[in-house]
Amino acid sequence: MATLSIHFDPAVIARLTSAGGDDTIHVTLSLGAGSATQAAAPIVPHGPLAALMQAGLLKPDTVLTFHQRRANRTGRAVVTSDGQLIVDGHSSPFPSPSKAAEAVTGNVINGWTLWHTPDGSTLDQLRQKYTE
Repeated sequence: MATLSIHFDPAVIARLTSAGGDDTIHVTLSLGAGSATQAAAPIVPHGPLAALMQAGLLKPDTVLTFHQRRANRTGRAVVTSDGQLIVDGHSSPFPSPSKAAEAVTGNVINGWTLWHTPDGSTLDQLRQKYTE
């Protein structure tokens, strides 16, 4: 019979134990050949955010947020290493900022101008930096 061992970094355990009832925790499992020294193949970002990630303007695990005051609506998403967005409350990642924003707002909306990085920049502002 095969045995499955899952080893978590202590920081992950601390995050899991401190999570509130409304928090969404995403855990990614990678299956390897059992060698701790075996290097995993690098994940190459693809999709609309790929260029920003490859330019170093957007990093995996970056938390993006938005707040629409008039609609009294907020959103939170995490950038994955392959360039998708995991939105709180949704189990599947979204391939684009606009699709992720639509999942939260329920409306077709420009996610490039809606989502903000931790420093307050929009994804559109990052994209403008990239094209300069």
